[in-house]
Amino acid sequence: MADTRLIQSRYRLLDLIGRGGMGEVWRARDESLGRQVAVKCLKPMGPQHDENFTRILRERFRREARVAAALQHRGVTVVHDFGESDGVLYLVMELLEGRNLNQLLEDNKQHPLPVDDVVDIAEQVADALGYTHRQGIVHRDLKPANIMRLDDGAVKICDFGIARLGRDIGFTSRLTGTGIAMGTPHYMSPEQISGGEVDHRSDLYSLGCVLYEIATGVPPFDMDDAWAVLVGHRDTVPEPPRSHRAELPGFFDDVVLDLLAKTPGERPADAGDLRRRITLGRTGEQPASVRGRPASPVPVRHPGGTAPRLPSWTRDMTTGHKATGAASPGTAAIDQAAALTGAWTTGAGRALTGGLPHAGTGLPLPPAGTGHPTPAPGLLATLAGRHSAGLDLGRLGHWEEAGDVHRAVAAERERALGPDHPDTLASRYEAGFSLSRTGHPADALREFGLVADGRERTLGPDHPDTLAARQETAYVLGRLGRHFEAHQVYAAVLASRERSMGPEHPDTLRCRHNLAFNLSRLGRVEDSYRMAREVADSRGRLLGATHPDTLVTLYEVAYALGRLDRWAEALQTYREVAQARATALGADHPDTLSARYEVGISLGRLGRSAEALELYRVLAEDRTRVSGPADPETLRARHGLGVNLGRMARWEEALAESRGVCAIRERTLGPDHPDTLVSQREVAVGLGWLGRWADALVHYRTVAEIRERVLGADHADTLASRDDEAHCLEQLGRGTEAVDLHRRVADLRRQRGTPPH
Repeated sequence: MADTRLIQSRYRLLDLIGRGGMGEVWRARDESLGRQVAVKCLKPMGPQHDENFTRILRERFRREARVAAALQHRGVTVVHDFGESDGVLYLVMELLEGRNLNQLLEDNKQHPLPVDDVVDIAEQVADALGYTHRQGIVHRDLKPANIMRLDDGAVKICDFGIARLGRDIGFTSRLTGTGIAMGTPHYMSPEQISGGEVDHRSDLYSLGCVLYEIATGVPPFDMDDAWAVLVGHRDTVPEPPRSHRAELPGFFDDVVLDLLAKTPGERPADAGDLRRRITLGRTGEQPASVRGRPASPVPVRHPGGTAPRLPSWTRDMTTGHKATGAASPGTAAIDQAAALTGAWTTGAGRALTGGLPHAGTGLPLPPAGTGHPTPAPGLLATLAGRHSAGLDLGRLGHWEEAGDVHRAVAAERERALGPDHPDTLASRYEAGFSLSRTGHPADALREFGLVADGRERTLGPDHPDTLAARQETAYVLGRLGRHFEAHQVYAAVLASRERSMGPEHPDTLRCRHNLAFNLSRLGRVEDSYRMAREVADSRGRLLGATHPDTLVTLYEVAYALGRLDRWAEALQTYREVAQARATALGADHPDTLSARYEVGISLGRLGRSAEALELYRVLAEDRTRVSGPADPETLRARHGLGVNLGRMARWEEALAESRGVCAIRERTLGPDHPDTLVSQREVAVGLGWLGRWADALVHYRTVAEIRERVLGADHADTLASRDDEAHCLEQLGRGTEAVDLHRRVADLRRQRGTPPH
């Protein structure tokens, strides 16, 4: 877009106001009317991007254009034009000359704004919200960065990117389900947090948070931990603003606390009522307070003693950028863009880190004397934008590209800021994450180890970021088969998390889940089962029975039950997981289909092969429809189908199915892949049952030779294959060869201390 400098032969791009991972905002000149405007451009997405993500992002952009263009009020940013040029969507808006409330607080050195300004801003925003609500539009992301104070004193609401039209609830839920935008924790209403029904009164709650902050200098729930912020909104009555700042008028104290009521019905009826109360308060005609309130924070008691659960998208959420947070170099330019684009624009001051919780942007520079001179602000802003772009690539599943970006940014941040600076370590963490996701666990282990050591030096051993790096270290140790070392790291991290966060914090429960998984791999199946059961119960109580985290742990419970030969219980648990995932995620979601596969395994183990056969037949059809005939999971379902055909003595059909699966696996995965070898063995089993032992021997021997070459002569799988080969020799009457082979296998087992097969 910057190359053409002219859009639709009308809008000439002049200066870049802000850039994000998905687009840019420019100061431009409307050549037709001779006025300056702001042009917001959505970058074109290439074929390497996820089509569903791209489609939803483009639709959200169009949605913002439609919503904002329909609003004509002095308190709402004016949209002049919208269209598409050479595949790039663009939105033309009035160019705002002023500062957003976020910047005003930072300009004021984190002190609250003057009382008269606070009341004036409250009245103007209430007037603008009253208008938008009458149009049936709920903003849903009201925060200081989205409210502009112009040079002439006017106040405008910006960024309707996730606004919801009353008639369009379903589509918006699909937008928020992608994680593209969900609001900002410090300003979200309790009903928005809990995933409940959201209407105009949610905006009033968010406005209460904004007014509280500009009046006192801090948000109503000023914690660094995102979970604590969300729970505070849901469960705690905030301190009155006047407890922070005595000169605030009494009516303002009442208005803000009414806006911050936990239930929508206790808030002002609408923004018009709110504006009237503010106007009356300014003129001295203070209305009566709606209700009495405690003078200090107290927990809210919920009916039945059970707090509403937090929804799935709150997992891994960071607190985001508070209005009073220290400004990093380059923040002013980025925040100007944020006023126009909100969370759509990423960078040093981005509002929310979705998906991956470990972005490092906008952290303080190293003190003087560290050996690293203060770098140019433009460099830090550029690196922050590149870091965000790397995160976006990861969210889209492009881990190789994401890793390249993060490694390059880490190297430049290390030169500019030092090896132990939080931003440098954040980029190294992301590089490790990408390595882990691309099948390089040893390299990932090295990166995570360096990050964990650096964070321990600078942040301390119990800091959440240090523990996150330690936990990833344990994860990759498990991937490398070093389960005892992984257990030691998980146990240490768990003890620290329980001490610093409490036993039921989501991060603590995630660590306990991983520890339970690792215990199973250590052969401590009873311990694994007990711990997984406890974690599943805690997650179900806190997050809900159908939360993805709850279901993941229940899946592990079922796995442990199977290892304990408690297959009836395993079957019931897998069925519960499959049904819940079908309801919450959809029948075709990969996690739902995986649970259905395990149901089939359990049925087979219980001797219910006819039911398993029918399940795998339908599952294979569904997998083929969703992922294609050559997808590994489709072939797993077909493999299960073949196994159960054999269990029902339908060996001709079983052999045909096994051969078909084996041929595709050999072509797509290679002849040495473990799945291909499993299919080769299943072909041999079918041939043997049909009395074709000479043909079976060829397959058994092929499997054994490949496993010996790849895994070693004394590997358990190799020895099992040699046993198969010896059994086949016996069936062919070649007893001497069979005995010799049995002896060789027995000797190898004794050498490695393996009990007889």
